[in-house]
Amino acid sequence: MIGFLHFINEILWGSVLIYLLIGAGIWFTVRCGFVQFRYFTQFRALLAPGKSTDKSGISRMQALFTSLAARVGSGNLSGVALALTIGGPGAIFWMWVIALIGMATSYAECSLAQLYKTRDSEGHFRGGPAWYMERGLGMRWMGVMFSIFLMVAFGLIFNAVQANAIANAAHFAFNVPREWVGILLVVLTGGVIWGGMRGTAKLSQYLVPFMGLIWVLMALYVVILHFDRIPDILILVFKSAFGWREAASGTLAFTISQAITTGFQRGMFSNEAGMGSTPNAAATASAWPPHPASQGLVQMFGVFFDTIVICTATAAIVLVSGMLDTTASSVDGIPLVQMALSSMTGNWAMAFIAFIIFLFGFTSIVANYAYAENNLLFFKKNSAFSLVLLRCLGLVMVMLGTLSPLPLVWQLADVAMAFMAMTNLSAILLLSPVVKELTADYMRQQRLGFTPTFDPNRFPEIKSQLEPGVWDNLKKKQSGG
Repeated sequence: MIGFLHFINEILWGSVLIYLLIGAGIWFTVRCGFVQFRYFTQFRALLAPGKSTDKSGISRMQALFTSLAARVGSGNLSGVALALTIGGPGAIFWMWVIALIGMATSYAECSLAQLYKTRDSEGHFRGGPAWYMERGLGMRWMGVMFSIFLMVAFGLIFNAVQANAIANAAHFAFNVPREWVGILLVVLTGGVIWGGMRGTAKLSQYLVPFMGLIWVLMALYVVILHFDRIPDILILVFKSAFGWREAASGTLAFTISQAITTGFQRGMFSNEAGMGSTPNAAATASAWPPHPASQGLVQMFGVFFDTIVICTATAAIVLVSGMLDTTASSVDGIPLVQMALSSMTGNWAMAFIAFIIFLFGFTSIVANYAYAENNLLFFKKNSAFSLVLLRCLGLVMVMLGTLSPLPLVWQLADVAMAFMAMTNLSAILLLSPVVKELTADYMRQQRLGFTPTFDPNRFPEIKSQLEPGVWDNLKKKQSGG
């Protein structure tokens, strides 16, 4: 089974997705005027308290932290460790590359999600790739296909991945039976997911900044203690990324291919740029400035924080420790990170990383489920029975994930991620003219000194695709009139 899934992944990632990811990232980078670099310094201003009085959506801060809750998970530790083990130190360089160009892709998909959002039966904003596939492209069948992929991937498989990482970390640190960890996770997860997207947003608003900060501070502590090793490690990363170390051994092409493929896979699994998951959170926000592009700008910084900050922190700990060369053949995933940190700080690091993995994994589980439930609503099947069934299936997969072998879970996750990404990337590339218009409109108003405000009357073709009442009379609504 694992061999077959590995074969499928080799085809999907090696022949299709690598080129699609790079192509889409470069396309949106150029088409949107290098938006991720031009607006990099505006992150703080974009998150400053806004003036929106629209209570139909969660705040832009909550939307960002909800998306980060899903992004910042076990992939930031175990995924980085696997990338280093399989692809070598050079895989980290390619994770950086896919993150920087993926910021533009994330901007595009999240702007589209904001533009085509709708209101549910309770008046709350809903949206995501399925909605812009239906409304923007007129392809409901595509939205249905994507929603199925997402519910299977995020509602089931990815939660098994997170649960697996939590159980492995707890077992390695405390020798706790995996089934006990599974039972605890099921109880805690069940208590949160019954609150839906808004309950997840409130949890994420407090937990995500806390867990991200303590992990980065730990990495900085390790780097400061061993600062003399940093120049050599940076040289190692770049040499490995381009195969300079292997050029004389005849393995150059294979080594570069492994580094790129592994870096892109693990980078995308971590930051989710282009996968179509983050737009589900972006669509639920009440954007400020009141323009779809503003939420796209906010969410693209989540990619930077996830990969360039959190994943790099993990890579620094592993590489500084030197454990990659001595244990990679027998240890990978979370245990490698635990051993790396404990070798430099003491045995207490085992428990510390188990705690970090619990926070990372648990917030991802509840955010992943919220995405799945959001897409269930796309089918207009939000009956009590449907919701309970989805929640129960999600909890079953959490339990099974704590008992499943790591290679099988990761292979399933990679297949699910590939199908989601191919569907979503195809849609946003077809809608790239809309993204370009939104970007130009936002930049034009900002250059003129105005607060960017989306007026659908200026875009008759787009207006006919939008749900009435969502963007109409926006200035009046945003001023509380």
